[in-house]
Amino acid sequence: MTESSGTAQVLDAAMLRSASIDAVRKLSPRVQARNPVMLVVLVGSVLTTVLFVVDLSSSSRAENVFAGITAAFLWFTVLFANLAEAVAEGRGKAQADTLRKTRSETVAHRRLADGGVEDVSSADLQLGDEVVVDAGELIPSDGDIVEGIATVDESAITGESAPVVRESGGDRSAVTGGTRVLSDQIVVRITARPGETFVDRMIALVEGSERQKTPNEVALNILLAGLTIIFLLATVTLQFFAHYSHADQSVVVLVALLVCLIPTTIGGLLSAIGIAGMDRLVRRNVLAMSGRAVEAAGDCATCCCSTRPERSRSAIDKRPSSCRSTA
Repeated sequence: MTESSGTAQVLDAAMLRSASIDAVRKLSPRVQARNPVMLVVLVGSVLTTVLFVVDLSSSSRAENVFAGITAAFLWFTVLFANLAEAVAEGRGKAQADTLRKTRSETVAHRRLADGGVEDVSSADLQLGDEVVVDAGELIPSDGDIVEGIATVDESAITGESAPVVRESGGDRSAVTGGTRVLSDQIVVRITARPGETFVDRMIALVEGSERQKTPNEVALNILLAGLTIIFLLATVTLQFFAHYSHADQSVVVLVALLVCLIPTTIGGLLSAIGIAGMDRLVRRNVLAMSGRAVEAAGDCATCCCSTRPERSRSAIDKRPSSCRSTA
């Protein structure tokens, strides 16, 4: 699978402006509290900036230059980490907007108990409702075909240009909301509540709002938090040893030392990595349903698949051994 030619550049002007604004908004302590490493860097940035301004008239020129450069680098570190996350989220939102176009509200022909049909919005459909879809109309929501057979254009979801046959019964009865019926008439029983369709779940995953952390991410977060606490305690106690040796260090020096010791880089980019991984798969028409699936995709060198079940089963037997364990 190749990346679509219409994919935007990694950093266009509009996205960079939006990401820059979001990076400043992410300086809120409530947002930074989710990442202990960057919260320590943010506190250090504020502390060194305050000390730089307060001691500006009483300190020597060299001390002022050192404090100013330290504060500038700390603010740059926090803003760069926020910018990286904001850019990754911006890419995800752009992909989510593309998916959201397929989820636009349509008029559904809901079948009543007496056999009649009423027109309702697709957002008003409930679990178990049956809708009639004619040729040329969009399927209003996820469901199973209970009557009829038709060819369906699923290119908006799967990226495959060739239409597929969907019929009642068997393993080819499931249809996805937002796809278009090209021929004949079918009756679809809704199997998803509003806001819980396949496209809705993919939008939430791509935007990163509901992406669950994988066990590796959880373990890494615990490790980073533990290292931060250890180095924080070590830096605090270092001042007592320095005082005992009659070599007291300034707070700015201690803050700079702490930021150098804690895993700042990986802590700042960890959240952006998860969002970027999901976005990278979506740009290649691969829909990952969880963070663990993204990790599994990194170990898969080749994937042979088809929307037709008989071809998929044949492709499974021909996959390289490096991919079979993650399929």
